[in-house]
Amino acid sequence: MSNTLKTALPGGFKPEGRHLWRPYTQMKTAQPALPVVSAEGVRLKLADGRSLIDGVSSWWTTVHGYSHPHIVGAICDQVERLSHVMLGGLTHEPAERLAARLAALAPGDLDHVFFCESGSVSVEIAMKMAVQSWINRGVDGRTRFVCFRGGYHGDTIATMSVCDPEEGMHSLFAGSLPQQIVADLPQDPESTARFEALLDAHADEIAGVVTEPLVQGAGGMRFFSPDTLRTIRTACDARGLPLIVDEIMTGFGRLGTMFACEKAGIVPDVMTVSKALTGGTLPLAAAIASRGMFEHFWRDEASAALMHGPTYMGNPAACAAANASLDLFEREPRLQQVAQIEAAYAALLPQACDIPGVVDVRWQGAIGVIEMPGLPEPDALKSAFVEAGIWVRPFGNIVYLMPPYVISQGDLEQLIRTTVAVTRTWAERHFAAG
Repeated sequence: MSNTLKTALPGGFKPEGRHLWRPYTQMKTAQPALPVVSAEGVRLKLADGRSLIDGVSSWWTTVHGYSHPHIVGAICDQVERLSHVMLGGLTHEPAERLAARLAALAPGDLDHVFFCESGSVSVEIAMKMAVQSWINRGVDGRTRFVCFRGGYHGDTIATMSVCDPEEGMHSLFAGSLPQQIVADLPQDPESTARFEALLDAHADEIAGVVTEPLVQGAGGMRFFSPDTLRTIRTACDARGLPLIVDEIMTGFGRLGTMFACEKAGIVPDVMTVSKALTGGTLPLAAAIASRGMFEHFWRDEASAALMHGPTYMGNPAACAAANASLDLFEREPRLQQVAQIEAAYAALLPQACDIPGVVDVRWQGAIGVIEMPGLPEPDALKSAFVEAGIWVRPFGNIVYLMPPYVISQGDLEQLIRTTVAVTRTWAERHFAAG
C-alpha cells in the first residue's frame, strides 16, 4: 500500500489518506470518498465546489436539514456551560429534561429512559434488560431471542445475532454469534400459526422478541402492515414475553406518526431510538422501558440493578441537541412535511414502474423505494447520481430515498425525477431486453 497521501484540496483537506478506515467498504478497491466541507439545509457542499441534494439524510438522521440554527445554538450554548459529565452519581438538566420529554412522547407506559451513544448499543441494552428481567424474577434459561427474516438491528455482536442470518450482511460471522430463533413475519394465518408454534416450542428459553415496526430498513426497506405488528404483540402478551421494538430508523416521524408503533396501536416493553433523535448532529440513543420492565429492576438488592453504563451516556451536548430537535417537532410542521413527501412519491415515483427490470416501486411516509433484481456495477450507479447533483446511496437490490423532512417542493421533485431518470439510464444498460 502506498504511503503517499493524495493531493490536498482547498483548505488542506486530504480526502483519501491511508489512515481512515471507512464503513462497509473494501478499502483496497473502493472509489475515493467525496470530501464534504460544509452542509446546510438539504445540500452537501463538496470540496470541489459542487453541491448535492442529500436524498438519504446522512443515514436517516438529518430530519431538520443540516446546520439548523436552533440545534446549533443549543449545542454551542451547552458546550460553553457543561460539555460532559458522567451520569454515574451525577446528573444534569439536559438529560433529565430529555428523559421526561421522551417518556411523554413515547406510547403508553414507556416511562424509563436509559441513554447510550449508538443505535446498536441501545438494542443490546434492551436485550440485556429482557434477559435480566427473567433473572431478577428467579427464572433461569431465558437467554435467546426471537427475531425475523429480513430484519436488521445493528453491527455489534448481540445485534448481529438478531439480524437476518442469511440475507443480511453478517453471515460471515454466523459461527461466532449467539444462536437466536429466526421466524417469518406473521403476515397471514399460516405464518401466524408457524410463529406461534415457534414461540411455544421454545417457551422455556425465549427472553424476548425483537422487531422493527412496519419497515425492515437495512433489510431492504420492506414494508409490512400494522396488523402484523399487532399479531406479534398479541402473541407476546399471551406468553408473557417482552417485546422490543427497534424504532431507530422509523422513530421521530419517518412514517408520518412520531413513532411507527403508534400506527399499530401497540406499546412495546422496550423501544429503542437513535438516528433522528438529535436531528443528525451528535451521537445519542436510548432504550425506553415500560414501567413493568423497570419494576423488575426495582429491588433492594444491588445485584438486581442494570449493570450497564456507557461512558458518554446522556452527554449534555447531545441531550441539548435532542431537546432542540424535539422543540422543532413542536414548533414546525414536521409530520405535515412527511405527508407532503409521501404525496410527492405517489405523484412521481410510479414513473419508475416501467424501468427495465424493476421489481417493485413503493413508498410510505418519507421513504421511497425502487426495487431491482440486483444492483450490478453499484459504484457506477452511485457516481451517476453524484454527476446528476444528488446524493443517493443504493444498497442490496434497492434504490431508495429518505430526504430531510424540510426539503422544499422544488428540491423534492428534482430529487425524485433525477433518481428515476438516472436509474432508468443505468437499468437500460443492465436489464433491457436484447
